Amino acid sequence: MASLNLSHIIRGNSTIAEFPLTRPARPSLSLPCARVGFRVFGQALASSEPDLSVEVNGLHLPNPFVIGSGPPGTNYTVMKRAFDEGWGAVIAKTVSLDAAKVINVTPRYARLRVDGNGSAKGQIIGWENIELISDRPFETMLKEFKQLKEEYPDRILIASIMEEYNKVAWEELIDRVEQTGIDAIEVNFSCPHGMPERQMGAAVGQDCGLLEEVCGWINAKASVPVWAKMTPNITDITEPARVALRSGCEGIAAINTIMSVMGINLKTLRPEPCVEGYSTPGGYSCKAVHPIALGKVMSIAKMMKAEFNDGDYSLSGIGGVEKGADAAEFILLGANTVQVCTGVMMHGYPLVKKLCEELKDFMRSHSFSTIDDFRGVSLQYFTTHTDLVQRQQEAIRQRKAVKKGLQSDKDWTGDGFVSETESMVSN
Repeated sequence: MASLNLSHIIRGNSTIAEFPLTRPARPSLSLPCARVGFRVFGQALASSEPDLSVEVNGLHLPNPFVIGSGPPGTNYTVMKRAFDEGWGAVIAKTVSLDAAKVINVTPRYARLRVDGNGSAKGQIIGWENIELISDRPFETMLKEFKQLKEEYPDRILIASIMEEYNKVAWEELIDRVEQTGIDAIEVNFSCPHGMPERQMGAAVGQDCGLLEEVCGWINAKASVPVWAKMTPNITDITEPARVALRSGCEGIAAINTIMSVMGINLKTLRPEPCVEGYSTPGGYSCKAVHPIALGKVMSIAKMMKAEFNDGDYSLSGIGGVEKGADAAEFILLGANTVQVCTGVMMHGYPLVKKLCEELKDFMRSHSFSTIDDFRGVSLQYFTTHTDLVQRQQEAIRQRKAVKKGLQSDKDWTGDGFVSETESMVSN
């Protein structure tokens, strides 16, 4: 990816000008990607207040908190609410060319609480959904994307897209969403349920050969930054992430939901969520997946740092974010942005204000001025188990090597004479 220069963007918070720049021709896939965002911003005034703004693939976000693709970005009304509340960016619910094939059921959610089976009380720690991609007409979603960009030209709107294994369909989908003025594309290679027979979602993300081919189609066509959203339902998540980056994607988003069965109602003996007495495996999210998401993001970030120039590529962390501390953990592991979906469904769009304040509190406690000051700082503390054993054995050797008591006659003192004597007695 070409490095960003002043003809593309000037860092800062206050907008002084905005105009379209001529987009460069797409390079061949053998070369680094050159898609960037097209905004110009004025230099921010110096401030002692922590700065939450981030630059991601040439795009400016006022804070790293992004609405994750799903119900919170399902139509114009809710996406407008997200921008009004102050979210850094919005990723719309996933669209495809033919929404007529998408039929959702209800109920389609089930919750896991800390109390026992079927309890209506207790803290919610898990959330399962069997929801499909957007069931709204594609033309309607395009119209709303365009309207949002006209009303919020300085805010970041990202289209989430998914299509069948068909090059022409992918090309048409990309062309039409880009015409609305969206700022970037997130490709859903990761939905764990619904339509795998059409080679959509995780069916692509779990097959690196298929993923490489589809990413090639996408990146040959797209002229805005492309993020590949990864499935955790795979042995080694770094393998598809590596393929996506090598195939031209500018960013990785991880993780999507984890394949799950939420539970069985022990009174009815039916699975949840229960639709006419039946269910199907779905995607697991919320607080309980946070440690798993951290592990996956850490693995991807280490791979990106070792094999790619991670300054040119981006990583968006997803999974169980409800507090500023949750976001801080993702950023410490190398994420540039943090996505929230289930958290919004549980706490509402004003959650972003709490997240921003809590993240600022964390930054103040460590004297961090910007997100970049601590992004990836904790990656250095991960190593292999073999190395942990060696480190501990060396520490033990060093502790044993420290001699008890005084090392020389010159070290005796009058005030501590008795205790110094005791320090050298063996029994």
